[in-house]
Amino acid sequence: MWASPDRTEESDTRTPPANWILQHPVYQQMKDLQDGDSEQLHAAFLVYMDLTEVRRWTEVSCVQSPELQVVLLEAKEKDGAPVHTVLPLPVHRSLSHRSMRHTLDRGFPVLLCAVASDSTLVYQRMTDGLVTPDPPVGPFQDMGRRQHRKRRQQC
Repeated sequence: MWASPDRTEESDTRTPPANWILQHPVYQQMKDLQDGDSEQLHAAFLVYMDLTEVRRWTEVSCVQSPELQVVLLEAKEKDGAPVHTVLPLPVHRSLSHRSMRHTLDRGFPVLLCAVASDSTLVYQRMTDGLVTPDPPVGPFQDMGRRQHRKRRQQC
């Protein structure tokens, strides 16, 4: 049924309300787990949405961490992959060694996700100890110090 332009009927394309995040069931679940820090809850929800809607991770769930007073996320990058713990944190918040130790002691690989005020997300893998970096990829060749000096003099 077509409506005439002068009739005021609700259109088929509905826009969500301005505060749709606050009404989202997962946000409500996170709020039940940790009611005190609205910034961390907002960060956790943005990371949840990124993992589920953009990156398509599976089995994403919210976990309460009373020791850290944050909501953590547990998720799998794909089916059959190991579970990862994701620590969403507003970018201006500091992270103590004790907090990192507690997160690493959960037994899962850990991703720290810094959430900026403009909703930019930056993920960083956290490891227990130092990890040797991967060698550079590409047609790189070690020229040595002596050859480097010679090449500089020729220019």
